[in-house]
Amino acid sequence: MTLQSKLDAFKVDFEAGKPPYNVPHSVIETMHRATAELIASGAAGRALKAGDKLPDFALSDPDGNMVLSADLLSRGPLVISFYRGVWCPYCNMELQALQDALPRFQELGASLVAISPQNPVNSRKSIDKNNLTFPILSDPHNDIAAAFGLRFAMPDYLVALYKSLKNDLPAFNGDPSWTLPMPARYVVGQDGVILYAEVNPDYTRRPEPEDMLPALRLAATQAAA
Repeated sequence: MTLQSKLDAFKVDFEAGKPPYNVPHSVIETMHRATAELIASGAAGRALKAGDKLPDFALSDPDGNMVLSADLLSRGPLVISFYRGVWCPYCNMELQALQDALPRFQELGASLVAISPQNPVNSRKSIDKNNLTFPILSDPHNDIAAAFGLRFAMPDYLVALYKSLKNDLPAFNGDPSWTLPMPARYVVGQDGVILYAEVNPDYTRRPEPEDMLPALRLAATQAAA
């Protein structure tokens, strides 16, 4: 079963209001409106693309260790996943799919990291909830997401909805700004050039982990040349 088919199946049940979700239709309509507006804004088209240079980053893991992009690239190609947080079921399913694909990435000499705006405590929850063996990095204020062109401010009506659902992003993230990253996936060669980029303003759509394998094979070939 593909990642997207799992996401689609969850979405059908969630939007139908089936237990345990029991989500009112008005909530679904609000979420659809916000997604449609983000798509129409063209923000995804302004994010970093294949051929662009990776912005250097230094971010902390849940144990407080600084993880530097330069150190990761010194060891091989890099896979980066930007996600919204442990509170997002679509993100958790994506992280689980990436974990399953990790051995194939490692066979090609690649490292994998995931980046979210949540604080280290909630990054640890992401690791524990999804049985992850790759690093989850905290991006305070979505600053690195902004460098990639992924950060967006949630509209006031969506903030009000999240508050009504007790989804307190400032508490999750340690940041009062109510911003999120668009979910995104990147493959970066050891020279720091992005070889693969997939950005989707619709958070229910995620690329398959296998989609990155051609770029990783290319990166391995470049490294061996």
